[in-house]
Amino acid sequence: MFNPPSDPNSYADVLKRMLRRVQKNKVDDQILETIQQVFERELGMENAVLSRPERVRLYQQIARTILTDALEKIDRTKK
Repeated sequence: MFNPPSDPNSYADVLKRMLRRVQKNKVDDQILETIQQVFERELGMENAVLSRPERVRLYQQIARTILTDALEKIDRTKK
């Protein structure tokens, strides 16, 4: 069956191109690195004694909460 060429300016095509560009810039890594840096700095100020598994679990819970909050803010963005 013949499929007509897609419009390069369609929403779906623009979305694919923009997503590739943002992913190429490793924005997700930059976000996680920022969270990690702030976490380490603030944890150091706490002087808390944590085992490695506790430290990892604490970081994961905090990062997950921050990212969930960010997603909620995105969802509330005015269109």
